Amino acid sequence: MKKNKCSGKLLMLLTFVFLYLPIAVLIVFSFNDSKSRTVWSGFTLNWYKELFSDRMIIQSLEITLLVSVLASLIAVVVGTFAAIGFFNMKKKWRSPLLTINNIPAVNADIITGVSLSLLFVSAGAVMGFDLGFGTLLIAHISFNIPYVILSVMPKLYQLDPNLSEAAQDLGCTWFQTIYKVILPEIMPGIVNGLLIAFTMSVDDFVISYFTAGSSVQTLSMAIYAMTRRRISPKINAISTLLFAVVLVLLIVVNVRQAQQSKAEEKKQKALRGQRAVSI
Repeated sequence: MKKNKCSGKLLMLLTFVFLYLPIAVLIVFSFNDSKSRTVWSGFTLNWYKELFSDRMIIQSLEITLLVSVLASLIAVVVGTFAAIGFFNMKKKWRSPLLTINNIPAVNADIITGVSLSLLFVSAGAVMGFDLGFGTLLIAHISFNIPYVILSVMPKLYQLDPNLSEAAQDLGCTWFQTIYKVILPEIMPGIVNGLLIAFTMSVDDFVISYFTAGSSVQTLSMAIYAMTRRRISPKINAISTLLFAVVLVLLIVVNVRQAQQSKAEEKKQKALRGQRAVSI
């Protein structure tokens, strides 16, 4: 039994080393005083200074943040109301529609990117537009919506089924019921969906590459363009910053989920206590 536990811990340790050692090396060499990728020459912040003085990278960062913020906000609104609609459907309709909703989340990015590119090119030939910021934004919204729905649906299942009926019996319209009763109860799921959508947008490359056209480029596309030429240590600096941002967002999401689970457990215990007292 002890041997199995030791071997399991060793395997887990080796897995983490395999996954994160290259990232650790990248972070360390982003502070290297020379352009060497193998020899440490001393500590410096020059590559970060050059990074923020590079106009192309700053423009790419601005486009990335703008697309990510807009796409995540729009996806949260659409995905939240879509989740509420799914929740109120009959099970025979809800199950196949949720399965269809999950397809973009598990589908390969290359398939999603190529299919959206073909759609935009075909629609652009008819309607007279080219690939650009608009098509990039629509693409990000389309692949973010399923993640928002998957984040909101569990909170809807946790709702008291009589809550909305009670609100309407007390005089609320359907809009007031959603705005004042349903949304506050499912707000943790909405916030989680927003954070996940923003993280996915910041991190995306493949879908952006096929739908952005030649007029705009995101930060990940700028990094790819830099790697096609001579590799600059600025790439290490960019990658380090991206890794730090995604890591912080993931920590925030996981901490929120842990806090929500604890709050839900306390709520359930309080309800059980009240029922025991009333009995």
